[in-house]
Amino acid sequence: MLDKGYILFAEDDESLAIMVKDTLEDEGYRILHCSDGQTAIDAFDKLKFDLCLLDIMMPKKDGYAVAKKIRQQSDVIPILFLSTKSQEEDKLKGYDSGADDYLSKPFSMPELLKKIEVFLRRTKKLAADSSEKFTLGSILFMPAELKIQTATDNFRITQKEADLLKFLCIHKNKVVKRDEVLINVWGKDDFFLGRSMDVFMTKIRKYLSADASVILETIHGIGFRFTVPLQKQ
Repeated sequence: MLDKGYILFAEDDESLAIMVKDTLEDEGYRILHCSDGQTAIDAFDKLKFDLCLLDIMMPKKDGYAVAKKIRQQSDVIPILFLSTKSQEEDKLKGYDSGADDYLSKPFSMPELLKKIEVFLRRTKKLAADSSEKFTLGSILFMPAELKIQTATDNFRITQKEADLLKFLCIHKNKVVKRDEVLINVWGKDDFFLGRSMDVFMTKIRKYLSADASVILETIHGIGFRFTVPLQKQ
Protein backbone atom coordinates (compact mmCIF):
# COMPACT_ATOMS: atom_id res chain seq x y z
CA MET A 1 0.00 0.00 0.00
CA LEU A 2 1.20 3.52 -0.82
CA ASP A 3 2.73 5.30 2.20
CA LYS A 4 2.48 9.07 1.75
CA GLY A 5 3.69 9.90 5.25
CA TYR A 6 3.13 9.47 8.99
CA ILE A 7 0.79 12.03 10.61
CA LEU A 8 0.34 12.80 14.31
CA PHE A 9 -3.35 13.66 14.71
CA ALA A 10 -4.54 15.11 18.04
CA GLU A 11 -8.33 15.55 18.33
CA ASP A 12 -10.68 14.87 21.26
CA ASP A 13 -13.91 14.84 19.22
CA GLU A 14 -14.27 11.10 18.62
CA SER A 15 -16.66 11.23 15.65
CA LEU A 16 -14.58 13.85 13.83
CA ALA A 17 -11.37 11.97 14.63
CA ILE A 18 -12.74 8.75 13.12
CA MET A 19 -13.90 10.54 9.97
CA VAL A 20 -10.61 12.37 9.42
CA LYS A 21 -8.46 9.34 10.27
CA ASP A 22 -10.40 7.04 7.93
CA THR A 23 -10.24 9.57 5.09
CA LEU A 24 -6.51 10.17 5.46
CA GLU A 25 -5.78 6.45 5.68
CA ASP A 26 -7.83 5.88 2.51
CA GLU A 27 -5.56 8.46 0.84
CA GLY A 28 -2.43 6.51 1.80
CA TYR A 29 -1.31 8.23 5.02
CA ARG A 30 -0.43 6.46 8.27
CA ILE A 31 -2.18 8.10 11.23
CA LEU A 32 -1.51 8.04 14.95
CA HIS A 33 -4.55 9.49 16.69
CA CYS A 34 -4.30 10.97 20.22
CA SER A 35 -7.36 12.15 22.13
CA ASP A 36 -5.55 14.63 24.39
CA GLY A 37 -2.59 16.99 24.16
CA GLN A 38 -0.29 15.26 26.63
CA THR A 39 -0.59 11.94 24.79
CA ALA A 40 0.32 13.77 21.57
CA ILE A 41 3.44 15.26 23.20
CA ASP A 42 4.48 11.85 24.53
CA ALA A 43 4.00 10.30 21.08
CA PHE A 44 6.08 13.00 19.38
CA ASP A 45 8.89 12.38 21.88
CA LYS A 46 9.06 8.71 20.90
CA LEU A 47 8.20 8.53 17.20
CA LYS A 48 9.16 10.25 13.94
CA PHE A 49 6.32 11.98 12.11
CA ASP A 50 6.11 13.85 8.80
CA LEU A 51 3.32 16.25 9.80
CA CYS A 52 1.26 17.22 12.87
CA LEU A 53 -2.49 17.89 12.74
CA LEU A 54 -3.67 19.47 16.00
CA ASP A 55 -6.99 20.46 17.53
CA ILE A 56 -6.70 23.43 19.92
CA MET A 57 -9.25 22.73 22.66
CA MET A 58 -8.16 19.37 24.13
CA PRO A 59 -7.90 17.81 27.60
CA LYS A 60 -4.63 17.92 29.59
CA LYS A 61 -2.72 20.11 27.11
CA ASP A 62 -4.23 22.38 24.47
CA GLY A 63 -3.00 22.58 20.89
CA TYR A 64 -0.97 25.72 21.54
CA ALA A 65 1.05 23.94 24.23
CA VAL A 66 1.53 20.88 22.02
CA ALA A 67 2.76 23.02 19.12
CA LYS A 68 5.24 24.85 21.35
CA LYS A 69 6.65 21.54 22.64
CA ILE A 70 6.97 20.23 19.09
CA ARG A 71 8.74 23.41 17.96
CA GLN A 72 11.28 23.00 20.78
CA GLN A 73 12.35 19.76 19.09
CA SER A 74 11.79 20.54 15.41
CA ASP A 75 11.60 23.71 13.34
CA VAL A 76 10.96 21.68 10.20
CA ILE A 77 7.90 19.49 10.71
CA PRO A 78 4.70 21.11 9.41
CA ILE A 79 2.00 21.87 12.02
CA LEU A 80 -1.63 22.45 10.98
CA PHE A 81 -4.30 23.57 13.44
CA LEU A 82 -7.94 22.49 13.22
CA SER A 83 -10.21 24.50 15.51
CA THR A 84 -13.63 25.99 16.17
CA LYS A 85 -11.73 29.01 17.57
CA SER A 86 -11.71 31.31 14.55
CA GLN A 87 -11.27 34.81 15.96
CA GLU A 88 -8.30 36.88 14.83
CA GLU A 89 -6.52 36.59 18.19
CA ASP A 90 -6.93 32.78 18.13
CA LYS A 91 -5.35 32.50 14.70
CA LEU A 92 -2.48 34.84 15.56
CA LYS A 93 -1.84 32.89 18.77
CA GLY A 94 -1.77 29.72 16.67
CA TYR A 95 0.85 31.09 14.31
CA ASP A 96 2.88 32.46 17.22
CA SER A 97 2.91 29.03 18.87
CA GLY A 98 4.51 27.51 15.77
CA ALA A 99 1.68 26.58 13.41
CA ASP A 100 2.22 26.71 9.65
CA ASP A 101 -1.47 26.90 8.82
CA TYR A 102 -4.90 27.10 10.46
CA LEU A 103 -8.21 25.58 9.34
CA SER A 104 -11.44 26.62 11.06
CA LYS A 105 -14.07 23.98 11.81
CA PRO A 106 -16.15 22.95 9.99
CA PHE A 107 -13.56 22.53 7.26
CA SER A 108 -13.47 20.94 3.82
CA MET A 109 -11.72 17.55 3.64
CA PRO A 110 -10.48 18.24 0.08
CA GLU A 111 -8.90 21.49 1.35
CA LEU A 112 -7.27 19.66 4.27
CA LEU A 113 -5.92 16.96 1.94
CA LYS A 114 -4.51 19.59 -0.41
CA LYS A 115 -2.81 21.47 2.42
CA ILE A 116 -1.23 18.26 3.75
CA GLU A 117 -0.01 17.41 0.25
CA VAL A 118 1.49 20.90 -0.23
CA PHE A 119 3.32 20.91 3.11
CA LEU A 120 4.75 17.41 2.67
CA ARG A 121 5.88 18.24 -0.88
CA ARG A 122 7.60 21.39 0.42
CA THR A 123 9.36 19.42 3.17
CA LYS A 124 10.66 16.88 0.66
CA LYS A 125 11.84 19.64 -1.67
CA LEU A 126 13.73 21.31 1.19
CA ALA A 127 15.48 18.04 1.89
CA ALA A 128 16.45 17.78 -1.78
CA ASP A 129 17.70 21.38 -1.77
CA SER A 130 19.87 20.83 1.32
CA SER A 131 22.99 22.31 -0.32
CA GLU A 132 21.29 25.56 -1.36
CA LYS A 133 22.76 28.75 0.14
CA PHE A 134 22.18 32.48 -0.31
CA THR A 135 24.85 35.15 0.25
CA LEU A 136 23.26 38.37 1.46
CA GLY A 137 26.07 40.89 1.78
CA SER A 138 28.13 39.54 4.69
CA ILE A 139 25.29 37.24 5.78
CA LEU A 140 24.92 33.56 4.79
CA PHE A 141 21.43 32.05 4.67
CA MET A 142 21.07 28.23 4.55
CA PRO A 143 17.37 27.39 4.05
CA ALA A 144 17.57 23.62 4.50
CA GLU A 145 19.56 24.00 7.72
CA LEU A 146 17.19 26.72 8.98
CA LYS A 147 20.21 28.86 9.74
CA ILE A 148 21.32 32.48 9.24
CA GLN A 149 25.00 33.12 9.81
CA THR A 150 26.39 36.62 10.40
CA ALA A 151 29.88 37.79 11.32
CA THR A 152 29.01 37.60 15.02
CA ASP A 153 25.97 35.30 15.39
CA ASN A 154 24.32 32.10 14.20
CA PHE A 155 20.51 32.19 14.23
CA ARG A 156 18.26 29.13 14.17
CA ILE A 157 15.04 30.08 12.41
CA THR A 158 11.67 28.42 11.91
CA GLN A 159 10.53 26.68 8.74
CA LYS A 160 8.09 29.49 7.93
CA GLU A 161 10.81 32.14 8.42
CA ALA A 162 13.04 30.16 6.06
CA ASP A 163 10.27 29.84 3.45
CA LEU A 164 9.60 33.56 3.61
CA LEU A 165 13.24 34.62 3.43
CA LYS A 166 13.90 32.21 0.55
CA PHE A 167 11.01 33.74 -1.42
CA LEU A 168 12.46 37.21 -0.80
CA CYS A 169 15.94 36.01 -1.88
CA ILE A 170 14.55 34.62 -5.13
CA HIS A 171 12.87 37.99 -5.79
CA LYS A 172 15.61 40.23 -4.41
CA ASN A 173 16.08 43.81 -5.61
CA LYS A 174 12.53 44.09 -6.90
CA VAL A 175 9.14 44.97 -5.43
CA VAL A 176 6.88 42.03 -4.54
CA LYS A 177 3.20 42.54 -3.71
CA ARG A 178 1.76 41.49 -0.34
CA ASP A 179 -0.68 39.08 -1.96
CA GLU A 180 2.15 37.45 -3.95
CA VAL A 181 4.06 36.73 -0.75
CA LEU A 182 1.00 35.38 1.05
CA ILE A 183 -0.06 33.10 -1.81
CA ASN A 184 3.44 31.73 -2.44
CA VAL A 185 4.53 31.28 1.20
CA TRP A 186 1.23 30.68 3.07
CA GLY A 187 -0.88 29.33 0.23
CA LYS A 188 -3.58 32.00 0.30
CA ASP A 189 -4.21 35.75 0.67
CA ASP A 190 -5.94 36.18 4.01
CA PHE A 191 -6.24 39.11 6.45
CA PHE A 192 -5.19 37.06 9.48
CA LEU A 193 -2.22 35.58 7.61
CA GLY A 194 -1.26 39.09 6.55
CA ARG A 195 -1.02 40.14 10.19
CA SER A 196 1.12 37.10 10.91
CA MET A 197 3.33 37.82 7.88
CA ASP A 198 4.11 41.30 9.24
CA VAL A 199 5.34 39.69 12.47
CA PHE A 200 7.60 37.36 10.46
CA MET A 201 8.95 40.28 8.43
CA THR A 202 9.92 42.06 11.66
CA LYS A 203 11.78 38.94 12.86
CA ILE A 204 13.65 38.64 9.56
CA ARG A 205 14.71 42.31 9.71
CA LYS A 206 16.19 41.62 13.14
CA TYR A 207 18.21 38.68 11.83
CA LEU A 208 19.54 40.74 8.90
CA SER A 209 20.36 43.88 10.91
CA ALA A 210 24.01 42.80 11.17
CA ASP A 211 24.57 44.11 7.62
CA ALA A 212 23.22 47.61 6.93
CA SER A 213 23.48 47.07 3.16
CA VAL A 214 20.79 44.34 3.32
CA ILE A 215 17.43 46.13 3.51
CA LEU A 216 13.94 44.68 3.81
CA GLU A 217 11.69 47.63 3.03
CA THR A 218 7.91 47.88 3.34
CA ILE A 219 6.34 49.67 0.37
CA HIS A 220 3.11 50.93 1.94
CA GLY A 221 -0.02 49.85 0.12
CA ILE A 222 1.95 47.63 -2.26
CA GLY A 223 4.32 45.15 -0.65
CA PHE A 224 8.04 44.78 -0.01
CA ARG A 225 11.45 45.35 -1.57
CA PHE A 226 14.38 43.16 -0.46
CA THR A 227 17.58 44.96 -1.41
CA VAL A 228 20.80 42.91 -1.44
CA PRO A 229 24.18 44.23 -2.66
CA LEU A 230 25.57 42.59 -5.78
CA GLN A 231 28.31 40.04 -5.15
CA LYS A 232 31.78 40.97 -6.29
CA GLN A 233 33.06 38.84 -9.13
